[in-house]
Amino acid sequence: MLHNISTMLAALVLATGCIEEENFGNSPQGNLEALWSIIDERYCFLAYAEEQYGLCWDDVYTRYHKQAADAQSNAELFDIMGNMLRELRDGHVNLSSEYGMSYYWDWKLGYPINFSDSIQRNYLGKDFRINNGIYYTVLQDSVAYAYVGSFANAFGNSNITAIMAHLAHCKGLILDIRNNGGGMLTAAEQFASHFTAEKTHCGYIQHKTGKGHNDFSKPDPLYLEPGKGALWLRPVVLLTNRGVFSSANHFTMLMRALPQVTVMGDKTGGGSGMPLSSNLPNGWNVRFSACPILDKEKRHTEFGIEPDTVVNMGSEDWNSGRDTMIDAATRHILQQYDSN
Repeated sequence: MLHNISTMLAALVLATGCIEEENFGNSPQGNLEALWSIIDERYCFLAYAEEQYGLCWDDVYTRYHKQAADAQSNAELFDIMGNMLRELRDGHVNLSSEYGMSYYWDWKLGYPINFSDSIQRNYLGKDFRINNGIYYTVLQDSVAYAYVGSFANAFGNSNITAIMAHLAHCKGLILDIRNNGGGMLTAAEQFASHFTAEKTHCGYIQHKTGKGHNDFSKPDPLYLEPGKGALWLRPVVLLTNRGVFSSANHFTMLMRALPQVTVMGDKTGGGSGMPLSSNLPNGWNVRFSACPILDKEKRHTEFGIEPDTVVNMGSEDWNSGRDTMIDAATRHILQQYDSN
């Protein structure tokens, strides 16, 4: 487990709670100014967004402040403010009110799906098992396959041990997390801890130390420690696509640092910043990314993690019911097994 993640998050919450709120009026302009200021002072990716795609948060204020002044209703104001947040291109940034919740979905929309649960059934067959939401079976040539579609629920060490015991005779494991939109960070870390026998450096975490866009603590290393129970140290191919987000993106970063793991498929959707929340004068709530997580090479993982081997689902295989990624992962594991 990554014990220093929870320690750093607790410190972040305490530090954020000490930030004084400015007095903004409960008017359309006042609420937009409050929202803009919260992001300006506390959001952790403004400098990175400027570097990556030229975002200028001051320009955003100018454009949307005028729109807020012209808003004819609270519902229209909600749409304006939601659109302002979408300028950040961050799926972790949401505005909530009685009108619903604003979302930024382009982290996965417009990209190849690279997953079909209908085709997946051709590989799971009829003898697959389900343990705490994990679907698993043995494919041809004694290659194990496990699908983890969510980290919304905690994994028990006994559940993971039972799965690994059932697959213990296999040559390697295809671990499929495609379309896993995340969930609990602790669940992702718990699962990853069963793939290492020693404390392993996997990345870094920072937290905001001031209101400036570059006010961060120095990167604090993250280490993955072995979990209790069974450990899987044989070859692993981790299958990813653009639907991998938030804690599943974090899981990809952890697994990519392990020597027996190959990440295969498409770039993940990203979403690395731990989210916090704050209220506006009118009671609406904004959730935003509050601290960045970097991989072990100190690269941001916010906008996605590239696979070690790029594989997309081909149209011919798709039409014939074959999963190009699973087939490529099977070949990779068998090649590794034969070479040893």
